[in-house]
Amino acid sequence: MQISDRELQKVMQLGSIRLTEPVEEEIVSPRETDGPLIKALVQEVMEMPDREDRIEELRAKIQAGTYNPAGEEIADAMWRRAQVDRIR
Repeated sequence: MQISDRELQKVMQLGSIRLTEPVEEEIVSPRETDGPLIKALVQEVMEMPDREDRIEELRAKIQAGTYNPAGEEIADAMWRRAQVDRIR
């Protein structure tokens, strides 16, 4: 799933999440009080549309050989994905 800046900001605001590097020795586990928030976020993500139109647009560009994202775009998408993966 592609994560937009808007989606990342929304998740961060809902969960009061800080974008800091984790300490290697630190074991991160959700607080008991985070259960309702986690359930609400999971439900919201599950209800998001698959964006079939965007998938088809990208598929057509790839097949036509016209999909050439810049390295900066790829790095940005990877960073957003990493931030979301850290809060799962």
